[in-house]
This record gives sequence, C-alpha cells and structure tokens, in this order.
Amino acid sequence: MSQRPNERIAYFNGKFLPESEVTVSFRDRGFKYGEAVYDATRTVKHKPFKLHEHIERLFCSMRYLEFDAGLTHAEFVDITLKVLELNEHLLGPDDDVWLTQRVSPGAQDPFEGASGGPPTVIVECTPIPFRSRATLFRDGVDVRIPSIRRTPPDAQSPRAKSQNYINFVLADNEVRSADPNAWTILLDQQGNLTEGMGSNIFCVRDGRLLTPKARFVLAGISRETVIELARSLGLAADEADIDLFDAYNADECFLSSTSLCMVPVATINGRRIGKSTPGPITQQLTDAYKNLIDLDFVAQYLKHLEP
Repeated sequence: MSQRPNERIAYFNGKFLPESEVTVSFRDRGFKYGEAVYDATRTVKHKPFKLHEHIERLFCSMRYLEFDAGLTHAEFVDITLKVLELNEHLLGPDDDVWLTQRVSPGAQDPFEGASGGPPTVIVECTPIPFRSRATLFRDGVDVRIPSIRRTPPDAQSPRAKSQNYINFVLADNEVRSADPNAWTILLDQQGNLTEGMGSNIFCVRDGRLLTPKARFVLAGISRETVIELARSLGLAADEADIDLFDAYNADECFLSSTSLCMVPVATINGRRIGKSTPGPITQQLTDAYKNLIDLDFVAQYLKHLEP
C-alpha cells in the first residue's frame, strides 16, 4: 500500500486502501446500469451523527433493489468508524466530513451469462465544503424550480437512496445554467414540491410546518430530526401537498440536509419568501438543532466566509 501525502483511506471489498488504489470494474452493475445504493452521514466535531439511522436506511435501499452487501448492520458501523479513525489525522479542529457507504451488486451480470460474483462495497469520507456553502447561511438559499419533474414513485420509489441521479442532474443543469448559485427543488407530476439533490424543503405558514409527503421524497434523516424538534417545541409539523402558490405565500421556508442540517430559503424563483432570512420559526428550530448536536453549525459555516 503506497499512500500519497494527505491521501484519504477508504474501505473497498474487505480492505482499507488509499483512495487512489480503489478501482471498480467497468463491468460493475453500478457503473453499467446505475444499479447501486448509498447513504451518508456527517460528523459533528469528528463524531458521526445518527450513523445507525443512516445504515438502516442503506439496508432499506438494498432490500428495495434486491441485493445484499454481505455485511451486517454492525459490520457497516464498525467499518465506517474505522474509516473515520484512519482519516481523522487529516482533519482540523473545525473540520467535519461525510461518511458514505456505497454498495452495488458487483460485476455479476445475468445478461452476459455471469452470475454469483461478490458485491462491490465502498466506505469513504469526504470533507464537507464549508467554504463554498458559507454564504448560504449569511444570505439564505435561492431556490429555483426546473421544468423537469421528479421521477414519479410508481416508476421508481424516491425512498430508496439510489446512486442513479440522472433526474436530479438534468434538473440541476437546467437551474444552474440560469443561476449558478441556485439550489434545485423539483415538482411532481401534479405540480407539488418534492425535493432537491440531497435536500428536503419545509414551508412555514401561520406557525405550522409543512413538508412534502414521504411517498414523493427521500425522507431525510435531517428532515425527521426537524420534525421531531418542531413537535418537541409544540409546533405543528405535517406532511402535505405544497404547490408553488403555497410556497410563494409562505411566511418562511428552509431546507434540511445531512451536511447543512437546516438552512433558510431566501427566494423561490426570484420571489422573496417572508420578511426576514431566517424567519423566526426557522431560527427557533435552528437553535434547537444546535442544542441537539451540541454544535453551532451556522457559525461553523460562517467562519469559512471569504474575507
């Protein structure tokens, strides 16, 4: 194992290797067909947050696609913690990472007469890009709605965290060609809000939180955390059909995601949302989230603002 200076270590099919030595076959079904799943948690002060919940969701995704990693839940946890341990010396005191598990059925392909091969399993870590996202916490997120609609759940369930992101990529390409800094939220076939690439959306109206129904989105771990926090504060938090009329008339909106935790939305399609960014309930929930994880994640991002 010849490791380059400051090169991260990943787990690959039973071994811990420098990332440059992780090589996936071009016959791998994840590469050929996009038949792969993944999940990712972030660290908080170098400790994984809700790792078990993310691993459980990984297993749900594998069951949906009908393949198995050949590892138990506990083994995935141990491997993930070992990957973090092997890379922690590369982290500064204010750094954190995504810890990501990726699984495909491997190179077996019944269409080509090959079957019974081992799955491909990768566990890796990636630094959270605080610097490039810091302005989101200063200014809020500008959301744009693309013409491309979210893949309907009767075609492919969004509740499986698949690595096939073509739907999101095409939507993001359209949005970023108009505004390179905007974040994408797709509509469903009926014109209701769904989700973005790695983010869920919430709208607040008259003190009540609304978020798209779980059938139409990947119900994020951070989304569930926000709902739990809201209810613990005595706030109503419900799933609902939310169209653009509802969004434009919201008192405030925000996104939730693994790396961002939660971040206020400033505009949707160029229209200002609410009277302030963040709004009072977004701020209340942000403070509760900070207390839950014992980290001021807003300050963690803001300290990376360009001078």
